[in-house]
Amino acid sequence: MRIEKIEVYVVGPEDIHYTWSEDIPEVYQSNTIIRIFTNEDIIGEAAVWNATYFEYDKYTAESLRHLLPILIGKNPLNINEILYEIRPRVFPQPPGAQALIDNALWDITGKKNNLPIYKLLGGNRDRIESYASTVMYDTIDEYLKVIEDMQSQGFKAVKFHTYCVPNKDLELAKVAREAFPHMAFMLDAENNYDLENSINVAKELEKLEYTWFEAPLPDYDFAGYKKITESVGIKVIPSGNWVVDLQRFSEAINNKIWSATRTDMAMIGGITNGKKAMDLSAAGGLDCEIMSWGYTLVSVANLHLMLSSQNCSYYEQPLPYETFEFGMKDVLRTNNDGYMYAPTKPGLGMEINWDQMKTKVIHSFVCDKNKKIGHVHA
Repeated sequence: MRIEKIEVYVVGPEDIHYTWSEDIPEVYQSNTIIRIFTNEDIIGEAAVWNATYFEYDKYTAESLRHLLPILIGKNPLNINEILYEIRPRVFPQPPGAQALIDNALWDITGKKNNLPIYKLLGGNRDRIESYASTVMYDTIDEYLKVIEDMQSQGFKAVKFHTYCVPNKDLELAKVAREAFPHMAFMLDAENNYDLENSINVAKELEKLEYTWFEAPLPDYDFAGYKKITESVGIKVIPSGNWVVDLQRFSEAINNKIWSATRTDMAMIGGITNGKKAMDLSAAGGLDCEIMSWGYTLVSVANLHLMLSSQNCSYYEQPLPYETFEFGMKDVLRTNNDGYMYAPTKPGLGMEINWDQMKTKVIHSFVCDKNKKIGHVHA
């Protein structure tokens, strides 16, 4: 088998833009998709999600221009060999660029073997409990309505993206707990607190029996996180967006910086590195709470990682559903028993509706069999 052509698309499908913090502008969530064509008519498809201000991200796609010609003529089943050839050497590159290639190769491998990726990774469970992951709402009443809606749909857990202002966040946390005493809750502060407020809020959330406290500080503030985790019993985890290499990830595990690790396939460079991160966490006695915020092809790649191991406790279901389902024939929705179930089709297991997807393409290019970069369908 050999790679003959590669297409890249950046899709910006949103009609409404949301945010996750009072001090962050409305966010543009791009869906960058790769298609790797082979001489056996198997097409590998994968995507990464980016969030930027004021305009959709194109840099992840553009960073692929100098990598894609390396892939032409290669056997896509030789994943490790290809990853070694495209590794960053002199200059850094966005980990999402490697993730796009890696995940599409896994998609091809799964389709070739007629198996979903989580089974190729050794996974033996076919479902995982979900939590509903909110955007930021203006009022507490709006949060309460969302919790009620999610509970009626079978969810037993909700994570709040909040104002990222300690006093306001705690007010929400207390009102939500009083209104829903048996629901599991998490709170995400989007790296926005100082150390003193982080410890104070963590102590209050522990009293309220929250499941975890996420991203009070930037992930790389190892000294600050260690002080928080040594001060409280609640699970304290990073955002998963800032530690983008396995060496630094291992350092955090070995030094007991967080109560559990957090990453996703795009931030750590793909499914291959994501699986290694999960295994490193397990060896260190830690859960690895994988993110899955983003469009369907993004979320499903992370779902395969979750199902491949036993040390991830929840699937993250991003809200609102429709935002992330654009251009897909297959979608991911939590079942009314509160669980997300494994895809049954081979590879990533999600089929794209290209007629619809292409109506929202804002940037694209192709690398042909001669290793030339040009316009799609030119």
